[in-house]
Amino acid sequence: MSETIDRSARVSTLELFFDLVFVFTITQLTGVLVAGGDAASALQVVVMLAVIWWMYDGYAWLTNAIATDLLRFRLLLLGGMGAFLVIALAIPSAYDSTGLAFGLAYAVVVLLHAGMYAKGTSVSEVAAILRIVPFNLTAAGMVLLGGALGGRPQDLLWGGAALLLWLTPWLTSTEGFVIAAEHFCERHGLVIIVALGESIVVIGAGAVGVPLDPRLAVVALLSLALSAALWWLYFRDEQAVEHAMKAASDDRRARLALVGFGYWHYGLLLGVVALAAGLKKAIGDPYEPLAGWIGTELGVGVALFTVCTVGFRTTLGIGVSRSRLVAAAAALATIPIGTEWSAVGELAVLTAIVVAALVIEARHAVELPGA
Repeated sequence: MSETIDRSARVSTLELFFDLVFVFTITQLTGVLVAGGDAASALQVVVMLAVIWWMYDGYAWLTNAIATDLLRFRLLLLGGMGAFLVIALAIPSAYDSTGLAFGLAYAVVVLLHAGMYAKGTSVSEVAAILRIVPFNLTAAGMVLLGGALGGRPQDLLWGGAALLLWLTPWLTSTEGFVIAAEHFCERHGLVIIVALGESIVVIGAGAVGVPLDPRLAVVALLSLALSAALWWLYFRDEQAVEHAMKAASDDRRARLALVGFGYWHYGLLLGVVALAAGLKKAIGDPYEPLAGWIGTELGVGVALFTVCTVGFRTTLGIGVSRSRLVAAAAALATIPIGTEWSAVGELAVLTAIVVAALVIEARHAVELPGA
């Protein structure tokens, strides 16, 4: 049976190293959205992120439960990291020529995850993962087969795999999983930071070949301010989130982990990908009207991220923020500003909207202590 581990331990350096691959995954998904610029590429990103995040978050649950300082687990986790790297490398052409490589690497990710859970966790967690593994293996088989066949069968099989994975907890249960609240919250917070880092990286990527002058500096700083405002939107509730997780019973905590940190974080990450894609295209010519798709990516990215923080808060019982819901709707309304005026105009208004939501929320918290 598993060795006794300190479930209150902070996130390990190995986990941080593991997350570096996720940065690359977000970069690759952003690239698909940038290159495609249409509904088909957006749907591909939605499906690929769904299957990737399911297993990536599965590894966050795994490292919450095993002793990552043991040599065998370190080596196996590095193996999983390598498989995720191959998945990331396959992303740009996954629907054209590298679908099989994507599927093979995904199968390795699933098998390593199941093996480490079975060998390194408690009796209750082994029983819990054995209920989940058949669904994971079935989905992995669908991804592998779809990648081998390509075309319409791939679309159907990969979409079906994504749907199966995210329905799995409702077809079985999360009973038996043990979640260490502090570690789990910290790990997912770091994932969000890593993902938001992509929205910073694309500023530099989009500015390649553009002379550095006050005009570029303004749009770059506005882009940074928007990313910072979204960071603040998520981490403003950091202590309340951890408290809610600690206060929950074991079974309820596992369900909160699934819905709050699984489903809603998927939406948060999808919002970051959309925002990053919009920024990458907008930064190069920020004072001209944007193509419709680019303006939409900026508005939808911010709106999706904002509304998912509301869902996250609601799931954990922190409360519904009406100012955030209004901000999400207002973010969608900024799309014509970008498409009819300029990227810098849309970015300025988006930043002002998120900051205003934060200010209103902070004032409300002062007026109603404990809210």
